[in-house]
Order: sequence, then structure tokens, then C-alpha cells
Amino acid sequence: MAYLGLYIRDLSVALAVIAVLWFMKRDRSKFFLVKGQLDAPIQPVRWLGVRSGESWRTFGWIFAFAAGLAVVVPTVLNLRLSSDVLLRAAPLLPAGLLFAAINAFTEEVYFRASLLSTLVAVVGKNHALWMNMAYFGLNHYLHGSPPGVIGSLMTGFLAWLLGKSILETRGLAWAWFMHFVPDAVIFASYAILWVQK
Repeated sequence: MAYLGLYIRDLSVALAVIAVLWFMKRDRSKFFLVKGQLDAPIQPVRWLGVRSGESWRTFGWIFAFAAGLAVVVPTVLNLRLSSDVLLRAAPLLPAGLLFAAINAFTEEVYFRASLLSTLVAVVGKNHALWMNMAYFGLNHYLHGSPPGVIGSLMTGFLAWLLGKSILETRGLAWAWFMHFVPDAVIFASYAILWVQK
């Protein structure tokens, strides 16, 4: 029940941000509150292995599941798993998935859509992405999963990539999905920890 209160608050903040953005821009597409072009080309990132001619439709799926796996490994190592624990946690998993979906949506609205839709015109795409990366990474320093420097670097990189997807597809769909998958793992681990108390 404590989680429900937190996510009602987060949804309220996201709705307030959407209202302000609507008042400022008068068009959902101008603050990325649309699906976007799911098969938009991705601008190459050599160090990430993204070459010319690739699309977000392919890369989005690959990255979402790679991010999920990157979170599964340290999460599983920190949990005491057994078939009994998994069976007791199973009824909580739908709520965990719902909270993961809400968390991904609200954070994409107030950490990325709001900032990128206003900053890009002022400081340019690259600076806006770097600012978003720093802001999101620092925000997760104390309260991230995992917390600390490693968690801050992981979430900072994630913010950069999610922001890139928003700007290149002109919508939130891939950013939400790539955010949701690792969040689903994290929230499933919360369900497991809850039953282990």
C-alpha cells in the first residue's frame, strides 16, 4: 500500500508536468507525448556498435532486454531465491509490473520529455542530452537501484540513450519500453524482498 501512495504522487507530478507543457506548447508532439516513429533510423554510435542504417525498432528491443539482463545479474546475486519464495512472490508480480510501468512513464515525462522539449532549442541536442544524463544519474545516486557511483553511471547512460531515442523517434514509446524492462526486474525483486521479510 505504501508503494501505491508513492505512485499516485508520481502520477500527479507527471500530470502536472504534462499540463504545464500543454499550456506552453499546445501540441503533444512538441513535448513528445506521442508514440513517435518506432522504426526511425538511429544515428550511429560507433562505440556502442550502432552502425548507419539501423533502426530504433531493432535496437530498442535489443537494448531493452540487454538492460534487463544487466539488472537481473546483480539483483539475483543479492536475493536469496528459492521455489517457496518465488511462489509467495508470484501474486505480487502483477502489481510490480504495474508500478514498473508507472515509474517508467512518470520518469520519462518529468525527467526527459519536459527537459528535452525545452532545452534542445536553447542549448542544442548534445548539451541537452548530457544535462539530462547528469541530472538523472545524480538523482539516482542515493535512491537508485543500485545506489552509489555505479548506479549513477548506469542510470546516467540510460538517460542519455533514452533521451536519444526520444529525440530521434520524436516520441516516448521506445524510451518508455527500454526504461520499463529493467524497472520490471527491479520491481519484481522488491516483491521477492517483501515476502522474505
